[in-house]
Amino acid sequence: MEGVRNKVAIIGAGCTPFRDYYDKDADDLLVDACFEALGDAGIGTGDVQAAWLGGGTEGGFLLGRSLKLDFVPVTQVNAWCATGGDAFRNAAFAVASGMYDLALAAGVTAHSEGQHPERGIFAGGGDGRHHGEWVSFGNQSAASTFATFVTRYAHHYGLSYEAVKRSLGRIAIKNYRNGVRNPLAYMHKEIDLDAYMSAPMISWPLGLHDCCVMPHGAAAVVITRAELARQFRNDFVLLRGTGMSTGTMQGRMDAAYDWVHFPENVIAGRRAFEMAGIREPVKELDIACLHDAFTVVELVAYEDFGFAPRGKGGEYVQAGVFDMEGELPVSPNGGLKSFGHAGSTPAKIYEAYKQLQGKCGDRQVQNASVAMTHEQGGQPGMYVSLVNVFTTRD
Repeated sequence: MEGVRNKVAIIGAGCTPFRDYYDKDADDLLVDACFEALGDAGIGTGDVQAAWLGGGTEGGFLLGRSLKLDFVPVTQVNAWCATGGDAFRNAAFAVASGMYDLALAAGVTAHSEGQHPERGIFAGGGDGRHHGEWVSFGNQSAASTFATFVTRYAHHYGLSYEAVKRSLGRIAIKNYRNGVRNPLAYMHKEIDLDAYMSAPMISWPLGLHDCCVMPHGAAAVVITRAELARQFRNDFVLLRGTGMSTGTMQGRMDAAYDWVHFPENVIAGRRAFEMAGIREPVKELDIACLHDAFTVVELVAYEDFGFAPRGKGGEYVQAGVFDMEGELPVSPNGGLKSFGHAGSTPAKIYEAYKQLQGKCGDRQVQNASVAMTHEQGGQPGMYVSLVNVFTTRD
């Protein structure tokens, strides 16, 4: 399946620092991110032929108003915590079809938005504060839902509480360490295993350092058809494969649902890898930006995407396979744990773009040429997963 392979190129990207903004609203943050992206591409707002927006509650009006776009079509996207990635996906399809030559995909999360697909879903951060509200999925909070994955994972694979916690702690420690190197990240701190193990519980066995932070910010990317990319820059980045899967509530209705893997991840990953021609992800990918709203989600994703055998993800992360210096660096931007939950925005795509250009400074993965991004959102037993694979130009 060729799909959109090598038909779409990213020629510009922008991203604000993710912070607790009280002096900027959604319009301000979008202006900052989008004008950085447009400037990076060497174009102006008048060159944008269509745009897609993740986040907000005003449809496309928020982006059209913020950038003063001249009556171009703007589409708002809602795919829970995969919203920003889906905004990019839809823009990419429109460009690949030949409908538009230049399109903008942007997303924002901000105090001024009110309720949007991501706001208030997760709680807990390494600074001891909660960002957003607790939200119930039925009678469960998000943290308690994903705590179920931890206990079930331990039981299913015959692992002790201590063994699983050490593996989850290693994920948190890695992502904190990566975030220290990223000036755009919300968190700039490191912890050791003792600090991780002694942290307050949020929903047993998930503690404070297992939960991501919920700051505010915006990101944007400018895309064009691959054959036009050289008109704008030489170091453009190509979309090589994409895959998306949306669940059908089978996890709520099927007694055989095992709570140790996300079928949506498996399907989305397989589709993206097939389109991209990826057969051995750990060997062929140079970077993977995974969804880690909770540490257990990253742990399970290792296995869903074939980075580690089933039940062995903890052993792989403890062996350093996913460290910056490891075989496959995971979330060099600090992940949701340190960078912040940016699901309404294409922030992971920004990271992949900059990494493949070699412009990430202290967090740069050496000789990176293939990057993967993973977005995931939803409710218990009903998730949406989106995977993209990007490469440097041919």
